Amino acid sequence: MFPAAAETMRAGRAWRTLLAAAIMLGSGAAFAALADSPLGLWRTIDDKTGKPRSVVRIYEENGRFFGRIVRGFDPRENERRCTLCSDERRDQLLRGLLIIRNFKSDNGEYVDGDILDPDNGKTYSAKMRLEEGGRKLAVRGFVGISLFGRSQVWEREP
Repeated sequence: MFPAAAETMRAGRAWRTLLAAAIMLGSGAAFAALADSPLGLWRTIDDKTGKPRSVVRIYEENGRFFGRIVRGFDPRENERRCTLCSDERRDQLLRGLLIIRNFKSDNGEYVDGDILDPDNGKTYSAKMRLEEGGRKLAVRGFVGISLFGRSQVWEREP
């Protein structure tokens, strides 16, 4: 092999190594950012059965957090409609339904938002908090004060 060709190959390997390292560091930083935020996909867990119920995507818009159902674990859930909803979400498919609205970040908690229970069509005041290094999301819906409510712990979707 010619000396110039060997040097070019070594330089190419060095660049590939640097690129791989940058990608790995970048993905670690991205995960760390997700661990500090509710952004992403969450597996909802039914508080009565303990089984996964749906996947919700939480996203940010104008500094506020929102969440939509991406899919249900039971295929029939994907075709079900929110017939008991009393607002603009009435009769919308559960798949794609906006169930989390207007949360804002406040010292590690997400507050001042509301959450819809598609099973009864009711909307509740709610707060959320990340747990276990961002792998779990504690969600509490309530009427009036947080003491009168119900909690679920959602798991970050792998």
